Amino acid sequence: MSPVIIIAGKEVRDSIRNRWVVSATLLLAGLAFSLAFLGSAPTGGSAAEPLAVVVVSLASLTIFLVPLIALMLAYDALVGEAERGTLLLLLTYPVTKGQVLLGKFVGHLAVLSLAIVLGYGAAGVAVGMGTENVNAQSWQAFGALIGSSILLGGVFIAIAYLISAIVRERGAAAGIAIGIWLLCVVLYDMGLLGVLVATKGQIHENLFPWLLIANPTDIFRLFNLTAFDNVRTFSGLAGLSGQVKFSSTFLVFSLLTWMLLPLLGAVIVFRKREL
Repeated sequence: MSPVIIIAGKEVRDSIRNRWVVSATLLLAGLAFSLAFLGSAPTGGSAAEPLAVVVVSLASLTIFLVPLIALMLAYDALVGEAERGTLLLLLTYPVTKGQVLLGKFVGHLAVLSLAIVLGYGAAGVAVGMGTENVNAQSWQAFGALIGSSILLGGVFIAIAYLISAIVRERGAAAGIAIGIWLLCVVLYDMGLLGVLVATKGQIHENLFPWLLIANPTDIFRLFNLTAFDNVRTFSGLAGLSGQVKFSSTFLVFSLLTWMLLPLLGAVIVFRKREL
């Protein structure tokens, strides 16, 4: 069996034993159910599609919650084991540093994926079974939400690994992880809004879309709120989708790039790191 798979399995078992899987699943499911039923309640007597409204609500929840869970799950994956001395012990086995890092990454991504699928999936199925006003496009949008949420989680797990490969103390890794979360989720969009206000909305139309691509959470938002017509109607981004001409395929590719580049950087840094 591949060392990567063995290490990934160990990470999954450790996360189950430490209640990470249960805690993350219950948190996502609880908030997803709350948003699903509160968000779809006003649509009972209208032509609105409840599942499309749920996609809009869960997309906003995901931007705040999934990156934070991913960073907290993986920020000490390397530096924590180095401090405890278990990383040096692990490397005495016939396994490379790259295999250790990739195995841990696959394990953590599997844990987060399981929590997202179970948490969001249960809420989506409950809404879908509780109403007759659900079409195929709404289910496609919901499936795209789950898949892109996993990709977004993978982006921030990879960023956490890069942090963990660079720093020497768990406390520093935790502080940087929280700073990255604040920057990507809160401060970046506030700064972008400030630029729009300062320029009175006259920022160059060819520059603005690329400023959104520079932030993975904005890529996620664009993909989920503009890719499907019914979701775009409820999200209020119909006008923005006409200005931002990126295809859904390009947005998914951008998220994959955001995941692979920090992961590659983590592998390079970790290989050069003295233990």
